[in-house]
Amino acid sequence: MSGGAGKGGSGKDGSGKSKNSSGRGSGAREMNVRLKTARKRTHSSQLWLERQLNDPYVARAKREGRRSRAIYKLMEIDEKAKLLKPGQRVLDLGAAPGGWSQLAAEVTDSINGRGKVVAIDLLPIDPIPGVDFVQMDFMDDAAPDLLKTMLGGPADLVLSDMAANTVGHRATDHLRIVALVEAAAYFAVEVLAPGGAFLAKVFQGGTEGDILNLLKRDFAVVKHVKPAASRSGSSEMYVLATGFRGHKDAAEPHAPD
Repeated sequence: MSGGAGKGGSGKDGSGKSKNSSGRGSGAREMNVRLKTARKRTHSSQLWLERQLNDPYVARAKREGRRSRAIYKLMEIDEKAKLLKPGQRVLDLGAAPGGWSQLAAEVTDSINGRGKVVAIDLLPIDPIPGVDFVQMDFMDDAAPDLLKTMLGGPADLVLSDMAANTVGHRATDHLRIVALVEAAAYFAVEVLAPGGAFLAKVFQGGTEGDILNLLKRDFAVVKHVKPAASRSGSSEMYVLATGFRGHKDAAEPHAPD
């Protein structure tokens, strides 16, 4: 996302190419690729490139035709939580480059018109069968109503892998991240059907108290999870809220076909 609503400047940590199986085993041998420093390459970009080349999940994503290594994070979380089911309506906030949407389309069977997957990001993504995508800032005032229209009814699952663009100032960056998670959580409460679930990326220290209070009020179970596919040195983790309690005036839950 980029800018305010997509996933940070680069989207879900992309493998650089398009990306089913699950779990930890990547089937990839250990790699230790080191690059000669290019004259025009900064030290940080050099480290990033070496990390990508040595990452077994990146190699697996390329081998399996996946959009990015991030798909394996959702696979691992879903293995335990059983979030994705055939016939669901799923909303993917901060979808680029499309790994989570790709998995959601396969499991919900939106590819064959059974479920519905709607995705949004500031960055463009190549078309994915079974996914309705809009390139737009989630924080745009027009985004909520547009997404509701695209969904065509209450969602069963709201996913958010959004990460705000950073400016290098720790306090400011933290506030930007919190604002995105908060906006995603409030929107999830608006659009979810009773019994629905919300999964969102957070960072170091987990979720802010106000957001946790909101989620604990409206969901039966709220917890933090860190899938094995998250980089070991990364501060990223996910907040998972399941069993949405709904509202007194909420519509009937969407029943899978």
